[in-house]
Amino acid sequence: METNDITLAIRDAAFRIHTALGPGLYESAYEKAMTYELEKNGLKVERQVVVPFVYKGVSIELGYHMDLLVEDQVVVEIKSVDALNEDHFKEIMTYIRLAGKKHGLLINFNVVSLEEKISLQHIVNNYK
Repeated sequence: METNDITLAIRDAAFRIHTALGPGLYESAYEKAMTYELEKNGLKVERQVVVPFVYKGVSIELGYHMDLLVEDQVVVEIKSVDALNEDHFKEIMTYIRLAGKKHGLLINFNVVSLEEKISLQHIVNNYK
């Protein structure tokens, strides 16, 4: 499946979930709902994927976890916060880079309305 098709399926699922559940739930609730929606549509979804990093040839696991990895291509980081900030972007960029992926979606469900480029951001790692 092409990356664009995967990101479209993820965005569509996010909009359906937000319409049904609205803002205010824990991130874990949205994560489980996203997993359900994506798997129902035939996509492979991994939850809470450990992201180790290598330092001087040693693999180090410190508890970094991607919320979702879809089709082994797209990292999805789910938030339920007042507003996305620079730290959220740094976090998903780090996960994308450490996992060797090119695409990620950062989704903040704690908003009145999901909006492209505001509460739903497509992140591309151009340094892969």
